[in-house]
Amino acid sequence: MLEAARVAPTLAGPEWILALKQTAARGRRGRAWVQPKGNFSASLVMRPEGGPGQAALRSFVASLALRDAFLAMGVPEHMISLKWPNDVLLNGGKVAGILLESLGAGAAVSHLVIGIGVNLAAAPKPAEVDAHALPPVSVFGETGLKITPQDFLDFLAAAFARYEAQFTTYGFAPIRTEWLAHAARLGETITARTAQDETTGVFETVDEDGNLVLETPKGRRSIPAAEIHF
Repeated sequence: MLEAARVAPTLAGPEWILALKQTAARGRRGRAWVQPKGNFSASLVMRPEGGPGQAALRSFVASLALRDAFLAMGVPEHMISLKWPNDVLLNGGKVAGILLESLGAGAAVSHLVIGIGVNLAAAPKPAEVDAHALPPVSVFGETGLKITPQDFLDFLAAAFARYEAQFTTYGFAPIRTEWLAHAARLGETITARTAQDETTGVFETVDEDGNLVLETPKGRRSIPAAEIHF
């Protein structure tokens, strides 16, 4: 992601950057990101249309692209689900994460960097992740499938291009519908935690702005950003 930000001003179009080794990997809120050998770490840098709100919806585009990439490499469909706002689950454990960072001044977004990490070969140890996080899993550990980061990028880049074309042509609505069709714990009780509060309710939907919508004892609640716990 740092390299993507560095080269962004020089690029004429979108570009993927693949890291076979990282020395400064990070996840959401500046957390450390552990990358065992053979896992996937890549960033897409692009110049998105629209403002920050539209740019943020690319997390759903990336989630669907990851799902398609897993299917292309032979992962059974029933094993994959999508966790709001930016994780992909395999057999209920976290196998991939997405991190978005925008570049620009004020409300303007000159470039968007989409960082993606996938546990292809191995999962971090439980002690290496947040205590409240879902257990990490790997594609190899859950399915026995082996694939190199380079080959996985071929699947992922092609899938992302398809969904990005759909998003720019038809807007968020079809992306939202497809994402909800594969959403983890839809219709079930979950908890959304922020630095300020905690909300528990039934996961009703994701709205047209990408917000999580919970039905709570105090009524319907729309949540733009939070950590989700099952």
